[in-house]
Amino acid sequence: MAEAIFNKFCNIEGVLAFSAGLSVVPESITSKNSALLVKENLDMDLASRKAVQLTEEMIEEAELILTMTSYMADIIKNKFKQHKSKVYPLNEYVSLGKDITDPYGGDINIYTNTFNDLKESIELLIKKLQDKGID
Repeated sequence: MAEAIFNKFCNIEGVLAFSAGLSVVPESITSKNSALLVKENLDMDLASRKAVQLTEEMIEEAELILTMTSYMADIIKNKFKQHKSKVYPLNEYVSLGKDITDPYGGDINIYTNTFNDLKESIELLIKKLQDKGID
């Protein structure tokens, strides 16, 4: 959901988000609740999007790596120590402080809350990137 929200609203030339997981089940697709919310709110179809495992190459190519939780950020920092300076929990990076709830396995209400939290955080992220003169 985060990738879709960012890429839908970010108008900074050459800046795109890409999602990858820390522990992906091969060939798994986007959850039904994520796909439904993205379709209803962003008019984007994620129904056939497959999960992607985070790789060292992705870490090396990324300028900034943002996670939903501080725990996820810590895992990446510990595994890829040489790149830890570009890894942050999203809400820490935008000065909100609290982690974003991972909705995996939850009902539509949990997914809706996470979608709304992500949208709020990503709006702040885009503003921060624009204020840094990245546009």
